Amino acid sequence: MLANLFLKENETAASPAARGRIGKFSGGLGIALNTLLAAGKIAAGILAGAVSVVADGLNNLTDCGSNVVSIIGFKMSEKPADKEHPFGHQRAESLSALIIAVIVLVVAAELAIQSAETILSPAETQVSLLTAIVLAASVAVKLFMFFFNRALAKEIGSEALKATAADCISDAAATSAVLLSLLISKWAQIELDGWMGIAVAVFIAFSGIGILKETVSNLLGKAADAETIAAIKQKICAAEGVHGVHDLVIHDYGRSKLFATVHVEVDANMPIMAAHDLADALEKQIGKEMDIALTVHIDPLVFDDPKVNKFRAEAARVVAAVDPHFAMHDFRVVGGKTHSNLVFDVAVPFDCKLSDAEIERRIRDGISLSDENLDAVVTVERQ
Repeated sequence: MLANLFLKENETAASPAARGRIGKFSGGLGIALNTLLAAGKIAAGILAGAVSVVADGLNNLTDCGSNVVSIIGFKMSEKPADKEHPFGHQRAESLSALIIAVIVLVVAAELAIQSAETILSPAETQVSLLTAIVLAASVAVKLFMFFFNRALAKEIGSEALKATAADCISDAAATSAVLLSLLISKWAQIELDGWMGIAVAVFIAFSGIGILKETVSNLLGKAADAETIAAIKQKICAAEGVHGVHDLVIHDYGRSKLFATVHVEVDANMPIMAAHDLADALEKQIGKEMDIALTVHIDPLVFDDPKVNKFRAEAARVVAAVDPHFAMHDFRVVGGKTHSNLVFDVAVPFDCKLSDAEIERRIRDGISLSDENLDAVVTVERQ
């Protein structure tokens, strides 16, 4: 369906143009369906005197606004890079998801207020077959929209469509709850309209908070997924002449706009032109195969000096004794005949409870105990 509706010849779903067409089509379809649902629910709710049904219809009406925001976000994200935004405009899509989350939370708050007023001043609801049909049809439509948007979001990696899908499944659950409450009210003679309105508001609020957390995390600079990191390291380490990889940093400016820097360890005896060619080849390979703009920094390491190798092994042993999850890199030996400094970096997980100063102290103490003529100059990096 994606290929037939949106993709041109030799075009992938991840390409900016195709993503724009898919996102705008989803938004347009959402506007049409939500407008029909809102009209049907508001009319049925007024006839039945059910505030929860009217509120549910108003929620669909605000969903139209969310769809408009989504379309604008996709339209803006298609703009090419310019002088003011050299990394492109792809984050506009994340901003649209953020606005959708805020709209969802506002709707939840308004619904909670109206429902509380209904609880304090209850009114008898008149449930009709028309009301039940409208609500049941709404659940079916929202489930379709959920599966449709979720599939598109997965295919093109879209935060906005993922937010839309989450909103749709929340709406389906909320409408189901409203329908259930009206049926119970009719057959058990228990007025649940206001209480179910509160429940609907909670459903919607949870959906909005989930969207908000995910979107804000991405805008703040969320870490790249483990699969991407592993794939980059695997490709680099497979290259001839590479002895190790560290300090891989990935900057995400939106789908298809990933930039990365990495330090690649090579033998210090490698000629400078060969090292440059290696870095150039790795950058081109990652760019072609993963669509990531990579910058490679070459770190030359000494491997043919027995003294340096001995000190490296000792430093690695001390670092592992502090915590086996630590990783050492950029090792070198600086000093004279009577005293030497072992200079290296230590990568430490963010969840390590030890302070940087305590980690450095323990490593230096361990190095000094192993040989009184050695000291350590340690740089702690959190990752």
